[in-house]
Amino acid sequence: MSNKQHTYDAIVIGSGISGGWAAKEFTEKGLKTLVLERGRDVKHLIDYPTTNKYPYEFEHRGELTLAIRKENPVVSKCYAFREDAMHFFVKDKEHPYVQEKPFDWIRGYQVGGKSLLWARQTQRWSDLDFEGPLRDDFAVDWPIRYKDLAAWYTYVEQFAGISGNKDGLPQLPDGDFLPAFPLNAVEDYFKKTVSEKYEGRHVISARCAHLSQPRQVHFDQGRGKCQNRNLCQRGCPFGGYFSSNASTLPWAAKTGNLTLKPFSVVESIIYDEKLGKASGVRVVDANTKEVTEYFAKVIFVNAAAINTNLILLNSTSSRFPDGLGNDSGVLGKYVAFHNYSARISAEYEGLKEFTTDGRNPSDGGYIPRFRNLLKQETDFKRGYAAGFSAYRAPERDMSGIGTDLKEQLLHKNLGPWQVGSHMMGETIPKESNYVKLDKDKKDEWGIPLLRISIDYDENDAKMKKDYLEQLTGMFTEAGFKNIKANDAGQAPGLDIHEMGGARMGHDPKTSVLNKWNQLHDCKNVFVTDGACMTSTSTQNPSLTYMALTARAVDYAVRSMKKGEL
Repeated sequence: MSNKQHTYDAIVIGSGISGGWAAKEFTEKGLKTLVLERGRDVKHLIDYPTTNKYPYEFEHRGELTLAIRKENPVVSKCYAFREDAMHFFVKDKEHPYVQEKPFDWIRGYQVGGKSLLWARQTQRWSDLDFEGPLRDDFAVDWPIRYKDLAAWYTYVEQFAGISGNKDGLPQLPDGDFLPAFPLNAVEDYFKKTVSEKYEGRHVISARCAHLSQPRQVHFDQGRGKCQNRNLCQRGCPFGGYFSSNASTLPWAAKTGNLTLKPFSVVESIIYDEKLGKASGVRVVDANTKEVTEYFAKVIFVNAAAINTNLILLNSTSSRFPDGLGNDSGVLGKYVAFHNYSARISAEYEGLKEFTTDGRNPSDGGYIPRFRNLLKQETDFKRGYAAGFSAYRAPERDMSGIGTDLKEQLLHKNLGPWQVGSHMMGETIPKESNYVKLDKDKKDEWGIPLLRISIDYDENDAKMKKDYLEQLTGMFTEAGFKNIKANDAGQAPGLDIHEMGGARMGHDPKTSVLNKWNQLHDCKNVFVTDGACMTSTSTQNPSLTYMALTARAVDYAVRSMKKGEL
């Protein structure tokens, strides 16, 4: 009777971007679905405590105290970890890990995961990305191509709501877009300059998961138009940007087929030796430490890339002594990320008749990859994309006190335009970049701590040098002055785009998952979060996770109906 009460058609581990999509797809198709989230519940509209606060309503005006910074040397480096949103982040002492090499692991343990905190940038991959490992001889060949995902990209774009222009670029396929957020005067000027001076280089309006002009499907979700508040990290009361909390999870709940269990720490996936497949999951209650087992015909692991690797590695049995589905021995290896460690800034004295009014939630412009696109032209493999933005700020004399200071603060003269760019580089998955279980140390739920050994390499250094040189040249051509190139020297991790460890591939001897995101060696377990990625490309990965998840659920349900799972 206990087993029957704990049995579902499908189990989804994790409630972030990919887990939310798995829940939506399974429940819409009529499957009784259990979603397990290790953190607390966060209900849309109800659990956004800071969303409408004014700066003066925060005790420290939005800043972090020195004590909080000292207690959180890792997460306090994240741009969004501030007084208004720090309650959505994992604190350093709460969930420790072992850094064999410096790695800043940024996490959000609550219903919705990091979908409440992401930067909301969304670009499709092209075959220049899927064919990259084969062409440039690294990692293993992707078992899919753009044609396998194109219709699924459209499917998730229509539901999530993606704003952008149809730019007609082969390296960045167009999608089903809502109207783009426009570039401002200097961003548009830079776009025109780059187009005139550089063949094959482009500056476009950044594509983002914001409802610039909602459609009926978005109103049906209870979401409204983005108000350009740029307070997204607090949770949006309008549902103006896509999150699991505002979109997929409420949609799944409306079907009556969803069971959501917060405070459920997944210890491992249970493998049935007789059946030759997984039978369920073992869960530790985050508060009481009580252990419960839940059962299902199909299991989707969407705990976010590094935690998904942890769960699979910790799911051992006599059949899989080194982790579930790890006959290849590559589980936990070939982890990669995006290189965000270089930036460049400058000033522009022109176009002073213009300024900006309001805010742009898309963060301005985007420079798609232009290096090594169609042929190898540099001394490094692959390439980088880049952000670009411009703004004006008042010139203010902050001297004086009392009335004199107030008068200075009211001074309205604007200074020159400030422009900036940041690098988004593709890194090469390597066996030496790995995560593994610590043999001795465990967390408070009895689960081994994760040891992380991830680092940059010579290819990353060469790519960074090229980015700084090329963007300096582009800024110079545009007439920008006071150009400052900055190598941040930051450890990997702050991109918050870790990928790999349970990569997809053709050959079970060199990969963990097949073309359907299905474990080669345990057919009823699927992975569709960042852990599945064979390579990283330069694009923000979340849109691809959504498309892979919808596609994999469709395949899983069809296979279940055929009795194949």
